[in-house]
Amino acid sequence: MDFMRYAGFLLLAAGLMPPAGCTTVDPATDYDRVEQFASEATGVGEVYRPEREAGVGEIVTGLLADGLTVDEAARICLINNPTLQAGFMELGMARADFVQAGLFSNPYVGISARLPDGGGLANIESGIAQNIAEIWQIPVRKAAAARALDRAVIELAREAADLAALAKGAYYAAVGADERLEIARENATVAQELLDLTVARQQAGAANELDVNLSRNIALDGEIAVERSRLEAGDARRSLATVLGLVSRAGDLVLIDRLFVANSKLRDEAFVVTLAKERRLDIRAARLAVGEAEARLREEYRSIFPVVEIGLELERADRRRQGGRDVLADTVRSSIANGRFSVPEIQAPSARRSAGEQDTILGPSLGFELPLFDQNQAQIAKAEYALEQARKALDALDRSVTQEVLGVLDRARTAWTLMALYRDRSVPLARSGLELSRESYRAGQATFLSVLEAQRSYLAARTGYVDAAQAAAIAVPELERSVGVPILSLTTVDSGERSGNPE
Repeated sequence: MDFMRYAGFLLLAAGLMPPAGCTTVDPATDYDRVEQFASEATGVGEVYRPEREAGVGEIVTGLLADGLTVDEAARICLINNPTLQAGFMELGMARADFVQAGLFSNPYVGISARLPDGGGLANIESGIAQNIAEIWQIPVRKAAAARALDRAVIELAREAADLAALAKGAYYAAVGADERLEIARENATVAQELLDLTVARQQAGAANELDVNLSRNIALDGEIAVERSRLEAGDARRSLATVLGLVSRAGDLVLIDRLFVANSKLRDEAFVVTLAKERRLDIRAARLAVGEAEARLREEYRSIFPVVEIGLELERADRRRQGGRDVLADTVRSSIANGRFSVPEIQAPSARRSAGEQDTILGPSLGFELPLFDQNQAQIAKAEYALEQARKALDALDRSVTQEVLGVLDRARTAWTLMALYRDRSVPLARSGLELSRESYRAGQATFLSVLEAQRSYLAARTGYVDAAQAAAIAVPELERSVGVPILSLTTVDSGERSGNPE
């Protein structure tokens, strides 16, 4: 019973310690912020959330049912990409770290019982202590964890924006590969027509065996190009399906949008660079990393005294068993002393205790780690280096943004210009030259080699157009990724139109 009484004392004292506060780990508000930042960067309004996972499959099926546009590809990526989904688990861990940073450590409780060798009641010592150094450590520790959580939110939103741009780029790469396959098939058809024409002219005595053999080689090259283009188109579609997180056959995807045709004027370079420095999520994350490093440094300074404990200590002295008593002898001695029969004196247990014995001692306690040898100098220095590293990383990123954005702008303008030149001039001219050379060849007014050269020029022009159109299309998501805003924020008129291959 004594032991239970002292255990109750310890539990009561523990109840007087600082409250732990709310320990619920709920990252819902963090998910909201990721969705907001990603939407601002991509224009896609919905991003994966763990609580919505049950409905993801139905949404993906609905988006694929009537064909896939480039915007739908970005949307599917942001709700169905497993890498991005794993990032939300990382965000949940960052929220748990933030909650943990605001909690006091558990109090220390100790109790011991030592039995006297002669028997009796045990000597009991007990105590409870709490580290009060956390009173001044928790605020900076929590501030650092808050910066880390904010940075995790921004970095996940940045990852979502990068994946959306990657999905759009993969979409246009698949469309370009499909169009190159179409061109390869058309070129194989043209090569076969040229072979048939050459054979007919040989039979008419207007062509020789060398012309026929060259035509057969060209036709064979056309068949080989079709097979290579088919494989490239399949690989491009599989890459797109991987980014979208799909497990169905990539060949079954119906891609609706054609390659992007720039039809708008980009804002001036100074405006775009300034906008990138304001809106890019990786720059915002780097700034938060500096703030986190500053808070970590303050935390290390406050950890010079890592443990300062206050508490209560209780001690109850042991009670040794009294020696045996010969009542008959004591009665004889008492009767002789009094001259008559007398009962010996009976003492209460408390009277038999030593005069100076104290039963129970209760009082406060204080203990702390004395920083004689380790004054946390190494960890403070490490935190200082980490802070300087974060500042340098921010400076490096800030410097590189200007050149990166200017490079992306230059590539976009160049790709759009080249695409227009191929579409409006190179392809029509090469097509006209091929038609004229074939008619002249039929009429016997041109040599086989002139037809062959015209056909090669037409093939090169059409292939060059598809390459330029694909580069122009991919420049759009690359601009969005580089600046951190949708393309409409970077143009002065409509963002563009869709166009297929020129004949």
